[in-house]
Amino acid sequence: MTTVIPPRTYATVTGPHATFVTLDGHSEPVTATGGEDIRQAIVRRAADEARRTGTPIELVTSGDRGAHRLLVDPAGDLTRLPTTNNADPNSDDDGGLDLGPYLDVHDATVPSRGEEVRQRAPQSAEQRADGASAAEAPARPTFLTPTADTTPGATGWRGVVAALGITVRPSAAEVRRAAQQALVARQWAGCRTLAVVNGKGGVGKTMTTAMLAAVYAREGGGNVLAWDNNDTRGTLGWRTEQGLYDTTLRDLLPAAAALLAPGAGVSEISRFVHHQNADRYDVLRSNPELLATDQRINAAEFDVLMQVAARFYRLVIFDSGNDESAQRWLRMIDSSYQLVIPTLTTAESAESAALLLDALRGRDERSAALADRAVVLVSQSEPAGTTAARRIADGFTGHVRAVHIIPFDPALKAGPLRFDTLRPPTRDAWLAVAASAAEGL
Repeated sequence: MTTVIPPRTYATVTGPHATFVTLDGHSEPVTATGGEDIRQAIVRRAADEARRTGTPIELVTSGDRGAHRLLVDPAGDLTRLPTTNNADPNSDDDGGLDLGPYLDVHDATVPSRGEEVRQRAPQSAEQRADGASAAEAPARPTFLTPTADTTPGATGWRGVVAALGITVRPSAAEVRRAAQQALVARQWAGCRTLAVVNGKGGVGKTMTTAMLAAVYAREGGGNVLAWDNNDTRGTLGWRTEQGLYDTTLRDLLPAAAALLAPGAGVSEISRFVHHQNADRYDVLRSNPELLATDQRINAAEFDVLMQVAARFYRLVIFDSGNDESAQRWLRMIDSSYQLVIPTLTTAESAESAALLLDALRGRDERSAALADRAVVLVSQSEPAGTTAARRIADGFTGHVRAVHIIPFDPALKAGPLRFDTLRPPTRDAWLAVAASAAEGL
């Protein structure tokens, strides 16, 4: 008798988010909406894939909610699958697989973020048959202690006093900064994506992309890519350092297959990106000298570039264009975990940001979730813009997850974008924005 093997999809759960790998190998984020459990969102996405193919599919899950193998039919019904290849599918023995978290998500206990999940080693059949052997072993305390040092370093006069051997408690600002640095230095399992978007030009998207990439790379140890996802005169390459090779994403596309080959080395991507020596991130440039008709990227080409980026980088930050109907722009939204929306202290740029949020909420369920979790930042383009910045920030408060104000800094007005050239209050403001965005990754 021939055994029909269902097509297979995968989901990796990290806290309230998950990464779903479709049947064609494309990775996309899954986010629970409203009061929904992330497991319900995963099953719903798998059912969508089953309906698309017209056949039941296998869903393999891993991560925070345990490892499971499920058969999902187009109606969304679940069937447990054996965990071993030689298991009898007609047997009542489920191979030790507990589907409680997926068959009854409302009764499952969800661990808090950062809480360690400990699993007991599976028992043998003899142990399960023996009541005495199956009894739980008495709990004991662990002799190990966490090694992470989260104590912030003292600065200012506290640093001077601490250098003399006098213990001084860190200030509230130092504690807050240390917590933000820990957030932006976080190392995720798998590539994360963040899109900087606003349909109006000249509102600070390129500046925001470069500054966020610098924060994440400097605090987290590199492996961050700033991608100029722009059909029309993208200027990220103009405001960042050029590497050894004068290449753009149009040069990367024909080389994608070689870069995705099993034998490709990690340094081979360097021919196509431009490393920022001080700020430690890489830039994937567009060509601002070409017309949009000469460098458009369709959805399939975007997906190929995204596969390459996900192989070589832990975090990708998109500097987007102004054409919200472009295939590459829409595919960027579909591939992003988090949106950051910059605006200036002008009514036009703020209204453009608000209209974008409205459009995303009306596009589909996932785009609406991105809009609800977006981070808005208001940049002061002039020294006297504090009142206007606060007024616009207040207008977005309650409509997105977080709102921040970037104070005026002459180093951001024009010329090369370097994190070290910023004033200390500006550096602190960008760190706060990056920390807020990292909470959504």
